[in-house]
Amino acid sequence: MHTEILGIFLIFLLSVLLAWPLGRYIVSVFQGEKVWSDFFSPLERWIFRLAGIDPHQPMDWKQNMMALLGTNVFFFLLAFLVLVLQGYQPFWNPVGLGNWEPTLAFNTAVSFTTNTNLQHYSGETSASYFTQLLVFCWLQFVSAATGIAACALLFQGLVNRSSATLGNFYHLFLKSSTRILLPLSIVVCLLLTLGGTPVNFEGLQTVTTLEGDTIQVAGGPVAPMVAIKQLGTNGGGYFGPNSTHPFENPSYFTNIVENVSILLIPMALVFAFGFYLHRRRLAMLFFGVMTLLFVLFVALSASQEMSGNPNYTALGLADGQPNIEGKEVRFGPAASSLWGVSTTSTSNGSVNSMHDSHTPLSGGIFLLDMFINAIYGGVGVGFINFFVFVIIAVFIAGLMIGRTPEFLGKKIEAREVKIAALVVILHPLLILGGTALSSYGIQRNPDVGWLNNPAYHGFSEMLYEFTSAAANNGSGFEGLADNTPFWNILTGIAMMLGRYLPIIGPLAIVGSLAVKKPVPETVGSLPPESFAFGAVLLSVILIVAALSFFPALTLGPLAEYFTMGK
Repeated sequence: MHTEILGIFLIFLLSVLLAWPLGRYIVSVFQGEKVWSDFFSPLERWIFRLAGIDPHQPMDWKQNMMALLGTNVFFFLLAFLVLVLQGYQPFWNPVGLGNWEPTLAFNTAVSFTTNTNLQHYSGETSASYFTQLLVFCWLQFVSAATGIAACALLFQGLVNRSSATLGNFYHLFLKSSTRILLPLSIVVCLLLTLGGTPVNFEGLQTVTTLEGDTIQVAGGPVAPMVAIKQLGTNGGGYFGPNSTHPFENPSYFTNIVENVSILLIPMALVFAFGFYLHRRRLAMLFFGVMTLLFVLFVALSASQEMSGNPNYTALGLADGQPNIEGKEVRFGPAASSLWGVSTTSTSNGSVNSMHDSHTPLSGGIFLLDMFINAIYGGVGVGFINFFVFVIIAVFIAGLMIGRTPEFLGKKIEAREVKIAALVVILHPLLILGGTALSSYGIQRNPDVGWLNNPAYHGFSEMLYEFTSAAANNGSGFEGLADNTPFWNILTGIAMMLGRYLPIIGPLAIVGSLAVKKPVPETVGSLPPESFAFGAVLLSVILIVAALSFFPALTLGPLAEYFTMGK
């Protein structure tokens, strides 16, 4: 037990120690300073010339948003075409896998374009090597770069003093790919390869098991895809079982590498905020609020999993032992809890254990992580989501002290508050509306075959699916039969709205703030670096999540917890 707790501490400490210098480097890349990766400049200039794009053209928030949406529409269309025409691929399809069903192709193309990576398929049996690399691996780069570039635009909008221009999305997008994601992915890929993760282009291999049976085992270019899936908070696994599969995550060493990779860039972007705006104390306050929730959630989940399952105890099985059902023995329950909280805190969505098999309170914590959707969060968009809570907290704090709300010297007025409120309301609307529709469908047709589990847990499975889609997470309670037109289409819509509207809203806010003249702080102002503001911010996050989602948690994980063992 002590060794497992030490492993949790080591992974978290490594993540923080690596994130601090990475945050400083990211700011140097954003601001065009000389960095070691400048050797990518000729490649970047060639790409811009080929695309006919001027990377130095100043753009306001609307122009940047059109550029972001336009490139993502192109990514989606290309991915969809490759999937529905997979059977015609002339190479890197040694097994001869065929075309995809259109609704599954739609869902998957949306999923990887939006950095969600919700998988209603099993990669090794559905996708060729060409599809894995061209669609999945490539989209995991560009979707992550989209989020990082959007975050950079937000930083610039907060820095501006009466200027509408936020920078150039194309410039920031390409640099995020070449200067940040690509070098880190190469390092992580090498570490995973050294740890035993395969990289090959061979077909199915015949293997003799210890029992003497022969089975067909799939390989492929696994390490490169796993590297970017974790670093880009994508989460899309090469294999159906994701990082529970011994080829994706062979040992405790690779588990450490991958878990650190999940947390690294989201943490670094919080520190990057402080470096970019020269407000390190404020960045540390934000990091402290996020970390307080993260550590609390890890502690609760780990204590639940290490205490065991009362249902097993009642049957005389595993009496007093940790809950290891659905977990890999090479990791253990504590590391599985850390991963579960890490992956749902960062919109990553990969798993090293089956979330469906965790105890009810652990499952509820994973859901709460995604309800908040701003504890570190996905690369770039996590901080953008957190910024919305900051605006709401500033507004409430201003009301409490009887002053016009202001943040970083800019007045927060009705326009900004309305946009932030709409973004906050959108998240529960997508989740609870989708869950209500699916619950109604089950009630009208109990034989539809979606659920393998009845009652409270079955409700949790449907709630988790829409939560994961709307939060652009991608993990799932895998007792749900989700590869149907209903789930493919509805979760596809939830992923699109859950991805782009929470980016458009905050960038509209900073676009509005960027053109406002700064106002001087006075003795009546509430400094955002203060403990008081941190308390208001934490309260806003918890109250919004509680008011929006507590009834749903009551019908699912909490009801299951209180009836467990009876």
